[in-house]
Amino acid sequence: MSTVLDRTRKRPEFRNIHVTEIVRYRLPPAGIVSILHRVSGALLFLLLPFLIWLFELSLSSELSFARLQAVVSHGLVKLVLLVVLWGFLHHLVAGIRYLALDLHIGFDKAAATKSALAVLVVSLALTLLAGLRLFGVI
Repeated sequence: MSTVLDRTRKRPEFRNIHVTEIVRYRLPPAGIVSILHRVSGALLFLLLPFLIWLFELSLSSELSFARLQAVVSHGLVKLVLLVVLWGFLHHLVAGIRYLALDLHIGFDKAAATKSALAVLVVSLALTLLAGLRLFGVI
């Protein structure tokens, strides 16, 4: 009897997305957080030699620290540092979310959506605070 019902029930249809449909496709918040987590991780990984060089430059001598301060005072460099700060903060907050998911906390769909939106809001808020501090507003 169950096989007859299985045959008559409409099965969901899944299809591939064409390249022209990608722009209109709307990801759920968890998908956005996942992609941004990967992007921020790649950004931090690729910029790691540059960040280590900046750290070394800041510690090597007073003259190199003063030179670094002069470079960092440029607006374009501050924007690049703000992007790096966003990458770090987003990767940190999303990583905490993924640790909670690994512990099976917030695993259902509603809680996962709320936590994904919380990651986006918190990481952007922390980036805004860091940006205000970086540009000397606070």
